[in-house]
Amino acid sequence: MTLSIISIMLVIVISFLAGMEGILDQFQFHQPLVACSLIGLVTGNLEAGVILGGSLQMIALGWANIGAAVAPDAALAAVASSIILVLGGQGENGVSTAIAVAIPLAVAGLFLTMIVRTIAVPLVHMMDAAAEEGNIRKIEWLQILGICLQGLRIAIPATALLFIPAETVKGILNSMPEWLTTGMAIGGGMVVAVGYAMVINMMANREVWPFFIIGFVVAAISQLTLIALGALGIALALIYLNLSERGNSSNGGGKGDPLDDILNDY
Repeated sequence: MTLSIISIMLVIVISFLAGMEGILDQFQFHQPLVACSLIGLVTGNLEAGVILGGSLQMIALGWANIGAAVAPDAALAAVASSIILVLGGQGENGVSTAIAVAIPLAVAGLFLTMIVRTIAVPLVHMMDAAAEEGNIRKIEWLQILGICLQGLRIAIPATALLFIPAETVKGILNSMPEWLTTGMAIGGGMVVAVGYAMVINMMANREVWPFFIIGFVVAAISQLTLIALGALGIALALIYLNLSERGNSSNGGGKGDPLDDILNDY
């Protein structure tokens, strides 16, 4: 699929915002569901973008920075895999391949993160010197520069991918043998399951297990739309909150809210 100049510019802007949001966490542009959906929207592949973003989001739920260990780069994985999906022109059929490509890209993104953070070290010393001088304006500009470097961390690789001819990407994807594409689809599905299992392992207890079971069963009913599933989720949340309030009142207003205990433990 050949992209127009406007689409290319919008994808670069989204990539830049995704890189910045990887540090800011303000508008969540770096989340795969948001980044993939936006890229799908501006390139005319919204449905495939949403499917890819939802699948990658399930994987990224299990990624977290623990101590000195840095999680894989969800922003680069989302942006790069979306671009490959769009250029490949396979639509929803290319989602499984894009997911399989996203995982090594996320790990490779750690190298770019290391480079940008290394560059940011002198900026911190420059900000310290500006603080001693009382130059607040300089500190602000250095802060903006540091955030922009994070944006370029994703925007530059995205731009490089955009200038690869679509025919080349499509040819590579089409030349993959069936056993490889099938294996990548199975592997991508397993990675999604592992990511979600890691989240359940952190959250699950006897209060929330019934909701996981209900959601698992209801999701298999193909006649229900996303709106119906969302309405059902809201109803279950309201029921849970109502039962929690009754539990508190029966305990004389003392601490007895299971949801509060879950959040505190988390």
